[in-house]
Amino acid sequence: MAGYLITMWFVPFTWQAMIIGFVLFRFFDILKPWPIKWIDKQVHGGLGIMLDDVLAGVFAGGLLWLAVREFSF
Repeated sequence: MAGYLITMWFVPFTWQAMIIGFVLFRFFDILKPWPIKWIDKQVHGGLGIMLDDVLAGVFAGGLLWLAVREFSF
């Protein structure tokens, strides 16, 4: 939940942004590109799980912000 909220932080609240933000967050959360994968392996326990989600949210949020800025949806 925290990662998705971070994804949606700096974009307008529209149904298009909500759907695309969710898909982007799940994409980064499942595939875990670097450095998300590194944090997932190095930080154990609940803190590692939260940091993994927060970083996936930051990546997804940045990409969503760029998409909203360029395509105005």
